[in-house]
This record gives sequence, structure tokens and C-alpha cells, in this order.
Amino acid sequence: MTAPVFVVPSEALAGARPGAVVRLQGPEGRHAVSVKRLAPGEAVVLTDGQGLGVAGTVAAVEGKDVLDTEVAEVLTVPGPSPRITVVQALPKGDRGELAVETMTEVGVDAVVPWAAARCITQWRGDRGAKALEKWRATAREAGKQSRRLRFPEVAEMMTTRQVCVLVRESAFAAVLHEEGAEPLAGAALPAEGSIVLIVGPEGGVAPEELAAFAEAGAKPYRLGPSVLRTSTAGVAAGALLMGRTGRWG
Repeated sequence: MTAPVFVVPSEALAGARPGAVVRLQGPEGRHAVSVKRLAPGEAVVLTDGQGLGVAGTVAAVEGKDVLDTEVAEVLTVPGPSPRITVVQALPKGDRGELAVETMTEVGVDAVVPWAAARCITQWRGDRGAKALEKWRATAREAGKQSRRLRFPEVAEMMTTRQVCVLVRESAFAAVLHEEGAEPLAGAALPAEGSIVLIVGPEGGVAPEELAAFAEAGAKPYRLGPSVLRTSTAGVAAGALLMGRTGRWG
């Protein structure tokens, strides 16, 4: 079994080298010591979630929330290419967190919450801020669980107009749609740059949104013969692109 992953601030890893000691404390230290009950000699990985990490062994445990790790190896994960961003329309209930969790496990690089016209769920005021924080916390925890050193970015919620700007700046963009004329599996993909996938809400992408995305450069593509839920479409498409771009090679 691979070593568990815990998050530390970037400055804690600055200048880390084999033989050095990095301290894990606070909530992450408490989880490692009091929940995971890690003991000296056990393997552990520490990361800042931005591509930098260290692998080593527990050197010492102090109290209930402090753990020292002796570094055996410094780990770095370069920025991905092509970078895969999923624009996720706001689903009902907890399906948003489910989508973020599974897309993180698949390897998606960024998630953009989208206030689509047909979204039943609305993010406003404190409710919106709390929902966004839940998505970000979910990405962080899923990144740790899936042993990632570079966690996906969860952006601020965007409007359709803002998503169109994202589409124009991308190397390839697609709207996942059951009536798409072309399969995503056959699309010509860039070797680098940004790939943007747009996932609509339960009620589908509105005609005016499809028109706006088409004008910005995002055509509708279908995944397969079955219609997927909004919370699983991004996961399936992300996995497909991971294989097609060679990132799962």
C-alpha cells in the first residue's frame, strides 16, 4: 500500500533535501497522529498540493498533533500538459462534491463551478461561499486520498459569459451533449495548452448557452450512447482524455 499523503505549507518544504526533517502539525498533524496513529519508522508523504512534496519516514511524534518526517526523497510534479479543466454546472444536493471528488481522483486539473441557466441550485451570499469552500475542501481531501502532489484548482463560480472567455483562451473546448454530432473519442486534441470540457445541469444546456459556446469555439460532443448524470459526465470525459492525451500512458 502506498504511503498516506498529508498537506504542509509550501514554506515548510522550501530547501527540503534528503536527511532533513519536516514538521507536520495543526489539523493535518492531528489527523496523522491521533486518527492514522502513525508511528516512528512508518512511510509518509508530505505535499503542498502544488506539485512539491517529500517522501520519508516518521522520525518522531510529539503529543497529539505534531509529527516529524525525515526526508528520503524530494518529489516534484511539473504542470500538466495539456491541462484539463472541467466547467461543472451546479448540481442538486451533494452531487457537486461527488463530481469534484471523482474528477480529482481521475486527474482533472481544474474545476470551474458554472451558474447555468437551467441550474436548480443557486449559489448566493453566504450559501454560495460555503458551497464553494465545500468543493475546495473536497478537492483537497480527494487529492490526498488519490496520492496526488498537485491538487486541482477549484475556481470562483463563473457565469456563461465568463466561461466563454475561458473557451476562447483554450486550445480545445467541448460541450458534453447527448445530441453532439461527433464523439469526444474521435476529436482532434492538442498536445499542449488547455482543454476545456463543459458539463451542463440536470435540465441540460440551454439553446442560448449552446449558441454562445459555439460562437466562442466550443462544439457539442457526445460521450457515448447512454446519457450520464451531470455529476458523472465530467469524470467519464476526464478519464477518456487522460488516456487519449497520454497522461495515463
